Amino acid sequence: MRIVIQRVSEANVTIDGTVHGAIKKGLLILLGITHQDTQEDTDWLVNKILSMRIFSDIDGKMNLSIQDIDGEILVVSQFTLYANTKKGNRPSYIEAARPEVAVPLYDAFIRTLSRSFETKKSVLSDGKVRKRNKEIATGIFGADMKVQLINDGPVTILVDSHRK
Repeated sequence: MRIVIQRVSEANVTIDGTVHGAIKKGLLILLGITHQDTQEDTDWLVNKILSMRIFSDIDGKMNLSIQDIDGEILVVSQFTLYANTKKGNRPSYIEAARPEVAVPLYDAFIRTLSRSFETKKSVLSDGKVRKRNKEIATGIFGADMKVQLINDGPVTILVDSHRK
């Protein structure tokens, strides 16, 4: 799996003129899937995304994670991340997984990310600690999507689960 992570002030994805997913401060993740990917790639990437310290602390150093800032995440499928441009002027997408492989992995990625992405803990009146999983905003796999974002920084990072 390949991802492009963009730290954003806000982002949204529109499908057929309707906003399908939108976030404020957080991460826009463009996700590409190849035919070799497995749940292991998903688990590794989710851990990397949630642990990556790319938000500024009080001293202006990139020292905080998405969970530290209680940010939001928007995930958009992007098969073109596996474009091969070695020959000619027209990219080849042969390395991108076909939908029958990619859709279940895309769904698994979102489920795994959602299960692992927690809001800040709150203490209830009875002293119990409560944690909730945050919703992940998404596009629709295979749809013609329009993505708008305000890149904060700009900070854009490429991560490939096959180059650990």
